[in-house]
Amino acid sequence: MLDSGTVPASAAGQAAIVVAGLSKRVADASGELTILHSVDFTVQKAETLAIVGASGSGKSTLLGLLAGLDSPSTGSVHLDGSNIYALDEDGRAAVRKAKLGFVFQSFQLLAHLTALENVMLPLELAGDASARAKAEAMLGRVGLSSRLKHYPKYLSGGEQQRVALARAFVGEPPLLFADEPTGSLDAATGEAVIQLMFELNREHGSTLVLVTHDPSIAARCGRVITIAAGRIV
Repeated sequence: MLDSGTVPASAAGQAAIVVAGLSKRVADASGELTILHSVDFTVQKAETLAIVGASGSGKSTLLGLLAGLDSPSTGSVHLDGSNIYALDEDGRAAVRKAKLGFVFQSFQLLAHLTALENVMLPLELAGDASARAKAEAMLGRVGLSSRLKHYPKYLSGGEQQRVALARAFVGEPPLLFADEPTGSLDAATGEAVIQLMFELNREHGSTLVLVTHDPSIAARCGRVITIAAGRIV
């Protein structure tokens, strides 16, 4: 059974994210490997936080645990007041659907859907009758009004990432997670995408947690956490 953590109810309710005693261990050829060692931190609402560290430091594992995409060995994660590891997988999926937007390095667009349909999808799954109008408006906001009917394979990397940003923000989630969002882009395109992401985040007032290896991107956030060998340093 997971350790439920030692987070006071008042703290969990007031902050956007509260992480307590979060550890992740996996079996390997030598026995057991500890990826994260009892991580604790809090992220306030509307804060921007960068998680940085070398490859293999545990930062992407940490982001996956924050999103409820994996199960920790010990510890707890409260998202917007909900202890996600006190929920079953269906419960965690419901929290993600209601509270989280995601931006991935590899875009994660559905190849058989147009740009418009990709952005509409989370709204349609939520039963939003205004899905088309909201998706069109958001794609206009990211400069893709002329590309609504294009499939991902006909879009450049920068355009695909802008579609992914539109999809992440269109439902106005209180939390946004981004995992190396410029990792697949050239420097100039990445700079434009990052600028747009921070503009959208300010407009929507969401809490942003960003995993990056780029110190210049991390410096744009209000706070930086460095992970080394699974520990905050």
